[in-house]
Amino acid sequence: MQELETRIIKIDVSNIRKILLEKGAKKVKEENQTNDIYDFEDGRLLSMKGYSRIRTIDDLLNKKKVIYMTTKKMLSQGVFKEMEEHEVEVSNKRAAEGIFEALGLVLTSSVQKYRESYEFEETLVEIDINDQKFCPFPYIEIETDSEEKLEKVVKILGYTMEDTTSKTVYELVNEHC
Repeated sequence: MQELETRIIKIDVSNIRKILLEKGAKKVKEENQTNDIYDFEDGRLLSMKGYSRIRTIDDLLNKKKVIYMTTKKMLSQGVFKEMEEHEVEVSNKRAAEGIFEALGLVLTSSVQKYRESYEFEETLVEIDINDQKFCPFPYIEIETDSEEKLEKVVKILGYTMEDTTSKTVYELVNEHC
């Protein structure tokens, strides 16, 4: 699957929620996540702006736990990021870890995050609040399949495309912390 993705950092979480709800957005996720990031020992995936991940989700809306294995690879990084993503739900985290380890990947970090997501204008708007030790500012991630939809949602939320960034979370943390 390919997606267009951008971020707006250092947001006012309450204001974003207010705008989304006033405009009729539907909350589709509220969750606590643990994101275990895997890479080769030489760091080649992250250096090429990709990664492998095991995400454990405590789904607060549906009162269940879900685990996903994911790989992401950046295809382009201009006004927005274009990513290639492969993801599968798994029932056994230890087996997922074993698969990554068998491929030569090692656990490089484990990050806690709170996320709430809204479907709006055929776009996913995600409010992310990470563990303060990793990323001390909240941000939104906007994901969709067309530049027009992305620009429309950015504008409705009270921003311009100049307020957005295609930088990865790692780049933003290094730049702003």
